[in-house]
Amino acid sequence: MSVLAPVAWLFVMSISTANDLTTIPLRWIPEQPDFSRYARLFSLEEGSAGLAFLSALRNSVIVAVSATAIALAAGIPAAYSFSRFSGRMPLLYAVIVTYMMPPVALILPLYKVFSALGLLNNVTSLIIVYCTILLPFVTWLMKSGFHSVPVEIEQAASIDGANLFQIMTRITLPVAAASTGAAALFALLLAWDEFFYALLYTSDTRAKTLPVAIADFAAGRATDYGLISAVGLLAALPPVLIGFFLQKSLLSGLSAGGVKG
Repeated sequence: MSVLAPVAWLFVMSISTANDLTTIPLRWIPEQPDFSRYARLFSLEEGSAGLAFLSALRNSVIVAVSATAIALAAGIPAAYSFSRFSGRMPLLYAVIVTYMMPPVALILPLYKVFSALGLLNNVTSLIIVYCTILLPFVTWLMKSGFHSVPVEIEQAASIDGANLFQIMTRITLPVAAASTGAAALFALLLAWDEFFYALLYTSDTRAKTLPVAIADFAAGRATDYGLISAVGLLAALPPVLIGFFLQKSLLSGLSAGGVKG
């Protein structure tokens, strides 16, 4: 109930008139529900709130999905290597240390690099930055998942003539599918919600993501809190739906990762 209450209140605010939101005492249920804000958010008129929202939604999907896919493609082989060859653990710890660096320490170097490459205000720059955030996280989580896979089944496959790549892709990875699902879900959520770099490296609808677009809706002299609530609700919907359909994989992946460290 405590989790759903803020979501329910966002919905109530999104269909309430400005009068309802400023009346004292507060009207918890609007007398005349107003769904016009949702219609505005799906408008494609030039300069409209809908165009800003849909552009930001498109950018968020491109950035989050691309960064997650790249992080999984690079993180899964790395995690398997760290899991099966313990002598490489110092390298993993070195990668984790870079993950712990405060984002503010990387702002200027990355800005200069992206500026020189012409990648400012471009979704490509966000994908690159997010990959540096997601890759250590995915690698660490998948390493724990691979630890839960018995080595004996890999040895049996090796005796049958399978090479290392076949063992990893056809034996180990399917067994650790729950951990892969959990890593993908967490990585997607991290990329979807990231605000700091997106705020600094984007300036218009060509690259702005949803967190930045929501902040823009709050700017200005007259703030439409109902519109902000509608945007927030729609922005939260995709990760909520993904989490709902992958909840079994998420719980199984976290449990599998906790069996053996």
